[in-house]
Amino acid sequence: MRIILSGKNMEITDSLRDQVNKKVKKLERYFGPEIEAQVTLSVERSRHMVEVTIPFDGVILRAEEVTDDMYASIDMVLDKLEKQIHKHRTKLERKIRQGAFKFDKPLFSDEFAESEKEPKVVRTKRFAIKPMAVEEALMQMDLVGHSFYVFTNAETDEVNVVYKRKDGNYGLIEPEYM
Repeated sequence: MRIILSGKNMEITDSLRDQVNKKVKKLERYFGPEIEAQVTLSVERSRHMVEVTIPFDGVILRAEEVTDDMYASIDMVLDKLEKQIHKHRTKLERKIRQGAFKFDKPLFSDEFAESEKEPKVVRTKRFAIKPMAVEEALMQMDLVGHSFYVFTNAETDEVNVVYKRKDGNYGLIEPEYM
């Protein structure tokens, strides 16, 4: 597994680099050596954020964790990734490789909620999508009190999504065709 490590608003020390390499390398049991893990460490005031993205075979595993300690954030983000892998174990095994999950014991956390039911679609909503500007979509999202809003962008004539971010700003999701 190749690890690409980058830092924002900080210098990555040798001990941080060693810690990230040591922890992320443990995920190698799930992936082949050709898989690339992108790890971004950043500091903003007293918030230490770690983001790990692992793209493979059309699937993207991603986790992010923010604490007041960088080493704790590293541990917690890898715990999240492992929970994602175990939660979607059978689906991911087909994507990664057969027999990839020969180890049942988790690497980073001691327990998983095995009794949790798989989530399912319990309600379907239908609504008319009219072309509108991004600003109008933001206003509509606020009016309906949701954290996201699906609309047809009047400029591009494509389906877009606006959403409210944790930092209070907004995000826009546009389709990208491959």
